[in-house]
Amino acid sequence: MPKFAANLSMLFTEAPFLERFALAHAAGFAGVEFLFPYAFDSDEIKERLQRHQLQLVLHNLPPGDWQAGDRGMACDPRRFAEFQDSVQLGLEYARELGVPRVHCMAGILPGGLAPDRARAAYVRALQYAADQFAPHGIEVLIEPINCYDIPGYFLNHSRAALDILADAARPNLFLQYDIYHMQRMEGELANTIRACLPHIRHMQLADTPGRHQPGTGEIHYPFLFRLLDELAYPGWIGCEYLPSPRTEDSLAWLAPYLRA
Repeated sequence: MPKFAANLSMLFTEAPFLERFALAHAAGFAGVEFLFPYAFDSDEIKERLQRHQLQLVLHNLPPGDWQAGDRGMACDPRRFAEFQDSVQLGLEYARELGVPRVHCMAGILPGGLAPDRARAAYVRALQYAADQFAPHGIEVLIEPINCYDIPGYFLNHSRAALDILADAARPNLFLQYDIYHMQRMEGELANTIRACLPHIRHMQLADTPGRHQPGTGEIHYPFLFRLLDELAYPGWIGCEYLPSPRTEDSLAWLAPYLRA
């Protein structure tokens, strides 16, 4: 049976961030994830995790200036020193919070930068990040993201992600597979998941169109969940969707799995 984690950056947003841990526990979740912890003291987050008996399964490395449009910086060779600093901050939080894996966002392809130079910079950045996290037993993940939600994002396809993982060649580098993003970019979900599964350490979901909860769009999630059971996928699936209309109203699809 798949294990589902509440993405606290997108679910329970009716409440302030630190109050969402209690709401996730009350809804039946055993795991949580979120985009970024850096606006809060790690001790505050750790206390909420412990109080509500929740496992933190994933967070992202610092993305740069999110408000200014940054979506990571790993593919920009001019920002490598800044990226190194971001890795150190991410590592500090990851160790304090006991998270087993972090996501390194590729970033938007900088204007005027040739894609092959961006790719080389991305591989170098991933190698650096993986080497920093490896002594602490923490995995570093990369995620293809669709080009509609984030135009210009450097990594869009699962095959390209696997090729980059092969070139970076670090034993703690893996794939984060988002079903929503890959439906929009590729389709062929069942076959692609089968092919990618040896490299997948975390999954996320939302339906499309709309990026709402399963059952609101075109993806046949019951089939995919059965497939993941057949494939013995051992990891978590992050519920990274826009609840409609409210979080509590969006959880009916999940109730049988949480009970199980």
